[in-house]
Amino acid sequence: MTERSSLGIVLAAGEGTRMRSGLPKVLHEVGGRPMIVHAMTTARAAGVNRLALVVGPNMAAVEKVVTAAGADEIFHQSQRLGTAHAVLCARSAIAAGADDVIVLYGDTPLVRPRSVAAVRAQLAAGADLVVLGFRTPHPTGYGRLIEADGRLVAIREEKDATDAERAVTFCNSGILAFRGGTMLSLLDLIGNTNAKGEFYLTDAVEIAHARGLTVVAVEGAEDEFRGVNDRTQLATCESIFQARRRAATLADGVTLVAPETVFFSADTEIAEDVTIEPNVVFGPGVRVERGARIRAFSHLEGARVGEGATVGPYARLRPGADLGRDVHVGNFVEIKNGRIEEGAKVNHLTYIGDARVGAKANIGAGTITCNYDGFFKHHTDIGAGAFVGSNSSLVAPVKIGDGAFVGSGSVVTLDVPADALAVARGRQLTREGWAAAFRTRMARIKAAK
Repeated sequence: MTERSSLGIVLAAGEGTRMRSGLPKVLHEVGGRPMIVHAMTTARAAGVNRLALVVGPNMAAVEKVVTAAGADEIFHQSQRLGTAHAVLCARSAIAAGADDVIVLYGDTPLVRPRSVAAVRAQLAAGADLVVLGFRTPHPTGYGRLIEADGRLVAIREEKDATDAERAVTFCNSGILAFRGGTMLSLLDLIGNTNAKGEFYLTDAVEIAHARGLTVVAVEGAEDEFRGVNDRTQLATCESIFQARRRAATLADGVTLVAPETVFFSADTEIAEDVTIEPNVVFGPGVRVERGARIRAFSHLEGARVGEGATVGPYARLRPGADLGRDVHVGNFVEIKNGRIEEGAKVNHLTYIGDARVGAKANIGAGTITCNYDGFFKHHTDIGAGAFVGSNSSLVAPVKIGDGAFVGSGSVVTLDVPADALAVARGRQLTREGWAAAFRTRMARIKAAK
């Protein structure tokens, strides 16, 4: 099947007004990824080698996202006249030729690549038109798949169905696949005589059957084909996505102490023998290597956690955080665009931003890198084996040499040579008996009032 060429057409023309949002519907996220990018990723994973997107008017934000995600062509549907009309907006892409043409939807984020691959397998076996369907005890609202003698003969939208057809529980997911050479001839025969006066892509089934073409249905799981039209449906899809990822992560040899409290992004990478404690959130772009431990209530995004490292509890890794092997990052630590090298410790109440912390260095509690001057970010370099005392401020740009010590409470503004001691704070002044005399004086003043 890999030698067959395939065009994927992803429809994203709907406005999604029920989302009550200024953001186009298909850009709402599931697992930290826009829904339309899920559809594109699924198509690519199923072997689709060319992607055409059909979008509605005033959807520049969608065009920007799908271009970044690898869309090959973008087409516009200026009027919403139905799904067949939307697909025909990509006529030139279809006419350019492909063995398979798969139609997917930008608001259906849970379709598995294996289901699309199963559709392509039917086309490779000789089918002219394949429909993805599912069975449900609650079919109301779905188009019904009408079969006879093992063949699919029609898809009947509920408003146009008879009572007998409404009793059918095998339903249309909306995803159809065509043999490329027959697709345009079928679509050009679709009319708008249905109850809504639109051009239904699903009418291609009945037309193909009447022409003696081979039309079949492939069954998938109902949860794969949940579309999103409002926030409740979006939350349902997120819940299903997270349940899938938790199950897959456990199967991959990762310990989730309380699976239902851990949240993943679509691109999260977790290696074997990692332990994840309760209430951890993985934003986009996180990779955790073998044997690491992510402790409770930590939030990671755009970060790499090296082999055997420990993060948290209550830690925040922001984009660009790069933790080496056996690094310790403890409670109430925030790291942004910082490389923490092997064996270094940043154990509590610390901010490391735009910095390198060398191997086996120790950063004391309350230390911060002062990386931003209100206009630009500046770099701090902390050498291997350095020791930075608690409650220190390192004013970037600054370099702490290998093996250097910084005394607690210091505000360091100049480079510290290797193996040197830097103390940058006011000299302590001690006055014997001052406190007792102060209390006596203040008590006398208070009594006189």
